[in-house]
Amino acid sequence: MPQVLIRPTAPADLPAITAIYREAVLHGTATFELVPPDLAEMTRRYETLTGNGFPYLVAVMEDIVVGYAYAGPYRPRPAYRFTVENSVYLDPAAQGRRIGTRLMQDLIAACEARGYRQMIAVIGDSANAASVALHARTGFAMIGTHPNVGLKFGRWLDTVMMQRALGAGGASIPEA
Repeated sequence: MPQVLIRPTAPADLPAITAIYREAVLHGTATFELVPPDLAEMTRRYETLTGNGFPYLVAVMEDIVVGYAYAGPYRPRPAYRFTVENSVYLDPAAQGRRIGTRLMQDLIAACEARGYRQMIAVIGDSANAASVALHARTGFAMIGTHPNVGLKFGRWLDTVMMQRALGAGGASIPEA
């Protein structure tokens, strides 16, 4: 298998990220978006996250972006400032190769380095066994399921909540 490089996202990666996400929106249930955002919107989202210091990573294989992961705010209220929510998406051709695991491991490390204490995964569709397994493999625990909260492709979908402590987690109060 070709080498996989995990690195920070660059603006030149955004067309590939937009295409990967488009596929997920149109054909998958990992996201509950119904209309794929265009490059301008994906660029705006990327700039908002990175402009606020959140990590945004890509997986590159043979100079082609095959996946990406990022962390963003879990909720907007200040009490949540040490908690992030993660997202990870792979090109369908890259799935099943543990590239998502590598992305998540590096994303977790980047969040710990920034002082975050908890990471939340909101997984679209309780039947998304690959995403649940990826998160379990990288240290997330099952928190619960919200049944029938999203309607996509003419059917009701659940969201699965998983959580992972970062660094000292809740064992101490961060300085900041």
